[in-house]
Amino acid sequence: MAEDVPAKGDELPADNDAVNDELKQEQTVDDADVVVQSKKDKKCKRALLIVDMQYDFMPPNGSLQVSGGDKIVKVVNDIRDKYGSKFDEVICSMDWHPKTHCSFIDNNIKRVPTAKAFSLCKLENGNDQMMWPVHCVQGSKGAKIHKDLTRSQSDKIILKGMDPSVDSYSAFMDNDKQTKTAMEGLLKEAEITDIFCVGLAYDYCVGWTALDGKALGFNSYVIKDASASVSSESEVEREQQMKDAGVNIIKVSDLENLLK
Repeated sequence: MAEDVPAKGDELPADNDAVNDELKQEQTVDDADVVVQSKKDKKCKRALLIVDMQYDFMPPNGSLQVSGGDKIVKVVNDIRDKYGSKFDEVICSMDWHPKTHCSFIDNNIKRVPTAKAFSLCKLENGNDQMMWPVHCVQGSKGAKIHKDLTRSQSDKIILKGMDPSVDSYSAFMDNDKQTKTAMEGLLKEAEITDIFCVGLAYDYCVGWTALDGKALGFNSYVIKDASASVSSESEVEREQQMKDAGVNIIKVSDLENLLK
């Protein structure tokens, strides 16, 4: 009420120190409320990263088919059907290799007659490179995304592995960490905080995408049962590497609580 407010120049009550303490306490509470509110305002924004769901990685005819890879199509589609509205961005990556790519055993066997697919081979630049069958050549049928994968006009596409001299497992950058794709820029422009990685293969392109995403500051998740591995040995190695780096390895069933 007006009569309770001292006029300008009036003497303050004798317990002025107590009043000031109370005002400071109220200010502290107000500041705390602002901090809490600011945390609430920092909305979690999520992206679903669908990695390399291309024919060459799929049974029955893929040149580098991952066992069970064709079954992952339905799993990813189910995630989109049930939780699509929970993702602010959906980005699909594609291996997009030139015919002369250094990872193709056909491009190394004359130089190194002992080279074998799925084994390391030393390149002319001195780097060790895993040898793969020819796969996902630019413009080929095997490089196309599986026709049954759910797609939307708003989905974005990231191409990787286009430099013939270096491989690119991660959807974020080449294996030598020297050249990045557009992935990080797209995510940061959309203010994405959390990435959820699915696709092929768990122990290579999915795993490295999740690892690089984590290293770049995103909260990184891999949905294990929405992926499949090239081999059990590399699966164990990559999974431990992801756990050590702080990547969250989850199941599709975990999304119900995570995406609330």
